Amino acid sequence: MKTETVDVVVVGAGAAGMLCAAEAGRRGRSVLVVDHARAPGEKIRISGGGRCNFTNTGTTVANMLGENPRFAASALGRFTVADFVGRVDRAGIAWHEKTLGQLFCDDSAKQIVRMLTDAMRAAGVTLRLGTGVAAVAREGDGFALTLSDGTAVRCASLVVATGGKSIPKMGATGWGYDLARQFDLRVTETRPALVPLTFEAGLLEQTTPLAGVAVDAVVTAGKTRFEEAMLFTHRGLSGPAILQISSYWREGEAITVSMAPGVRVLERLKAAKAENGGKQAVHTALGHIVPRRLAEVLTAREGANGKLAEVGDKVLARLDAAVNGWTVKPVGSEGYRTAEVTLGGVATDQLDQSTMAAKSVPSLYFIGEVVDITGWLGGYNFQWAWSSGWVAGQAA
Repeated sequence: MKTETVDVVVVGAGAAGMLCAAEAGRRGRSVLVVDHARAPGEKIRISGGGRCNFTNTGTTVANMLGENPRFAASALGRFTVADFVGRVDRAGIAWHEKTLGQLFCDDSAKQIVRMLTDAMRAAGVTLRLGTGVAAVAREGDGFALTLSDGTAVRCASLVVATGGKSIPKMGATGWGYDLARQFDLRVTETRPALVPLTFEAGLLEQTTPLAGVAVDAVVTAGKTRFEEAMLFTHRGLSGPAILQISSYWREGEAITVSMAPGVRVLERLKAAKAENGGKQAVHTALGHIVPRRLAEVLTAREGANGKLAEVGDKVLARLDAAVNGWTVKPVGSEGYRTAEVTLGGVATDQLDQSTMAAKSVPSLYFIGEVVDITGWLGGYNFQWAWSSGWVAGQAA
């Protein structure tokens, strides 16, 4: 059997893996990157509607979830948003800032992929695509790998950058978690995050007519709230506010939605009722506050059909609550199929935050999504990938 020997093997040619490989290569390390996908950076390519929301100017540990979000502080502080933006600028990639600090390419996400592959090439990194890892064994202070093509590889350092289970159609698997367990590392519970929520059949009957309707909303689960756009779908609810809250929501819990935040709906309806003898239809008056289709569904559900003059204030108060105090219990989520990330992963108490190496296996590194650090929607997960990848690249 053919045997290759390199200093570092990085498994996973995604955001974290490619940046890590380039950094290790710059240090003079011989680096091999393997990925079972046919192209590098596939999640980068499809992100941000094809324009890659590559970071967020407001990134801090406050935007991170996990057993110990503060674990991310060291990496985020050593390789910052400004550091990555500097690389984007030096690569000549034009970008713009959208709402809430989100940075996007002006042109294509493929530019970020090209920037990373160019950096790897310049650092002498070997990229082998369409190749998986069949087996890993400890060998002395390093590792012996058997690749899917039968090649044997020995390395001093092994970096796991395989992501999570989200978007399986792109080849996502739980391989990184399995490898962690092979070396007796604890893995926290994993589940889909940044994912649309679904309703049971009865509730869907009421909301399906609203599919495609979007509102600016405040969505609350427990003590956590997000104010962003929300979208009704044929399965339940989606949109940024819902994707954000899905990381905090648990099965069996309810969420509360305000669909006209900051608007005193009852006062507005009473004022409309006082005008022109209340001749205006209730759904028309409500349609000046929320989208017309939503107004029609809510007025029908609350028995508020007819003119404002024909409806008592108690009914108008119910409409107010329906708009800004809608409490609903999703039955589940759309799962890994549409989840943008995986919540949970290799437990951070198993890793050295200054190197991303396993404490009990010093030459084994875990970076990016495979670790129990998950960011909010809006570029935070990419920044965690860049930062954790950079840190491991200085040590592997």
